[in-house]
Amino acid sequence: MRRSTGSFPEVWKVPPRNKNFTGREKLIESLRGGIVRSVTAVVPHALHGLGGVGKTQVAIEYAYRFRDDYDVVWWIPADQPGLVRSTLAQLAPKLGLPDPTTTGIEDAANSVLDALRQGEPYSRWLLIFDNADEPEDLADILPEGAGSVLITSRNHRWASVVDTVAVDVFPRSESVEFFEKRTRRAISPEDADRLAEALGDLPLALEQAAALQSETGMSAEEYLHLLSERTAQLLSEGKPSEYPLPMTAAWGLSVSELKDNLAEAMELLRCCAFFGPEPIPRSVFAPVEGPVRPVMAELLADPIRVSTVIRRLGKYALVRIESEAGKPTTLQVHRLIQALLREELDAATQEEIRSEVHSLLVGASPHEPTDPATWPRYAALLAHIGPSEVAQSRRDDVRDFAHEVLIYLNASGNYEALRIHLDVFLRIWSERFGESDLRVLRARRVQGDLLRGMGQYNEAYELNTATLETLRETVGVEHPDSLVLRNGIGADLRARGLFREAREHDTESVRLHRQVLGTDDVITLRAVNSLALDCGLTSDYQGARALLEEALRIGQSKASPTTVLNLWTGLGRAIRLCGFFGEACDIGEEALAYGREYLPVDHPRSLLAQKDLAIALHRYGETQDSLDLAEDTHARYVRLHGLDHPDTLAAAVCLSNAMRVNDRLEESFELARDTLRRYSHVYGPDHPYSYGCASNVALMHRVTGDPQMARDMNEQAYEGLERRLGPDHHYTLTVAVNLASDLAALGDLKAACTIGQESLSHLRRLLGQMHPTALAAAANLAADLKAVGQAEEARALFDDTIDRYRATLGLDHNDAKVAAEGRHLDCDFDPPPV
Repeated sequence: MRRSTGSFPEVWKVPPRNKNFTGREKLIESLRGGIVRSVTAVVPHALHGLGGVGKTQVAIEYAYRFRDDYDVVWWIPADQPGLVRSTLAQLAPKLGLPDPTTTGIEDAANSVLDALRQGEPYSRWLLIFDNADEPEDLADILPEGAGSVLITSRNHRWASVVDTVAVDVFPRSESVEFFEKRTRRAISPEDADRLAEALGDLPLALEQAAALQSETGMSAEEYLHLLSERTAQLLSEGKPSEYPLPMTAAWGLSVSELKDNLAEAMELLRCCAFFGPEPIPRSVFAPVEGPVRPVMAELLADPIRVSTVIRRLGKYALVRIESEAGKPTTLQVHRLIQALLREELDAATQEEIRSEVHSLLVGASPHEPTDPATWPRYAALLAHIGPSEVAQSRRDDVRDFAHEVLIYLNASGNYEALRIHLDVFLRIWSERFGESDLRVLRARRVQGDLLRGMGQYNEAYELNTATLETLRETVGVEHPDSLVLRNGIGADLRARGLFREAREHDTESVRLHRQVLGTDDVITLRAVNSLALDCGLTSDYQGARALLEEALRIGQSKASPTTVLNLWTGLGRAIRLCGFFGEACDIGEEALAYGREYLPVDHPRSLLAQKDLAIALHRYGETQDSLDLAEDTHARYVRLHGLDHPDTLAAAVCLSNAMRVNDRLEESFELARDTLRRYSHVYGPDHPYSYGCASNVALMHRVTGDPQMARDMNEQAYEGLERRLGPDHHYTLTVAVNLASDLAALGDLKAACTIGQESLSHLRRLLGQMHPTALAAAANLAADLKAVGQAEEARALFDDTIDRYRATLGLDHNDAKVAAEGRHLDCDFDPPPV
């Protein structure tokens, strides 16, 4: 049902409408006609023109005037390409998609683009990219679909890329109309015409002139006289400028009046000139510890005077103030005015004010970059990092703030903005301070995290090891920065499939953490969790369990919910891998309930807990509950991260296995094959996880009637795992158990018995005689021994195995039933996180 005419769309984010908007009817009519004609696909339209001609105001007016035709209208500042995705990601929850604080900026932005393309839940949408520069900056962000895209830009190159409507200065009649609407006192058409002529009909200059006359009561005659003097002065100075002379002269008059009546307002305006052109949080203008000019320090110490100054600047049309219920107040200065303000200052003063802005940014920082609750505050500051030249500062507190921003970008998943800022910080800092500078090395660590997050595991490992070596030489192995980086290297090693090497590395890392930080430190607990992962990946499940039980006991009273849930989920996984399926389900259900209480349902840690519980339920025999949970988990991962993310792939393996035991063989087989192909692409074909996935596909070949293909694939998987992990690894032995079943299905019972006997011997030594995988190997071997006529040996092994099932899983468990019937048990693979 369509909403009532004049109401706002379901989703709306557009700056306030200019109540004095004048004219532009033909321009808006032309723009509207082009957009309406593009009914079958998105054809972006651009408003192109020089600075100050009113492109942004036209775009705002278009959005308000035609809002009845859209369900979604979203405004995206585009002058800093690295911030475009973060603004787009904020649209996610409005479309019923997970919040970017849950999924990360990149994934949230991609999910928004997919939703817009599909037209779900809204097909009538309008995205406005304001002040875009190069067309290439938006090449991968302009969505397809049935909606509309509007771009404003000063760059003429857009004309060769999209349908363009040129925005020029006002026609004279519209200039006169503007003055008649904007000035408080009556103005004659003749005076309005003379003012428009003198100001070149430039809308921004007209706004400056009208605001000054309205606030001061200055007559048109007096204003024209002063404007003539100011213009002559500018011409006599002979300064080259890229800005229109009428704009420069009009601005100069407003500033002169401001200096005479409220000098400190001029100082705050100058300060604003060194922020970015995007909205500045009002809250930054507060007392700070860093260096500020005395006049600003005195002003900031009096919040009432600050408010008075800001209101006065707004009345002079030198700043735009936005104050909306439930949202922080912001003020914004047009980029032309900012440039003119900076242009009149000498280099030393510019540097002084720029440092002052850095102090305000540092003072406004929440100083908790990994806490999702602070991310909106960091996002509001982010647009000012580049324009204020934070990277150029030599101050330690400013560089520490810059590092906070990098941590925030990484934690929030805004990888494109992170890459851009990392490149700038590292280039400038490396040249200025050298590669061994501690803050350069911290930035290198974040760069390694970025590479790992993008799946570039080898590059991450090489960078992190080099960075750690430099840290050792400069600050020593026991420095906190060295310790934090060590954890990242453990993850790099696991991602490369080097599980033994990761365990050796993390064993030393935990020793150092405990020695330097203590056993109870949260950073130490994270190192312990990393070592527990290594233990699991080297088949030492009891070791992993012991580490995690102790870490969880300590962490529950000290660590954040994300760390606690990570430890809790890991403990449930370790207990499952030890073979205690019922207990693993109990722990997993508690962990998932905790995650849902303290974190969003789509938070990565919550989803990991949900996936691990689905695996535990599968192992325990609750196959339908496992399938339901696995389907929900996989669907959420796909929506959050797409099909190729490692977490999505692990969820796909879990779902494929659950489908198989619920007799959905065709779907299981298709998903297993697709996942194997993707795993090989993400991790490489020689990664242990790729071989484990290949064994799952081989299993599907056998159960669907092609044991020869199963044998071929399992032989390759076994060879790869034996080479990468050794013959006594759980993964290698699991494939061996399945290979024996392939041989039995092909009638080669002698070979099946040989492999079965070797596998069972290894499994009992590795995991114990009561472990479910050892019992499966024993049950399969008993069936094969019976088939080759070794009845007495077969019977003894069968009876022993059934007794062990009775003492562990119980005779009602599906594994025990299959074993009792003399059929082969299948062993599948589920990859843990790295």
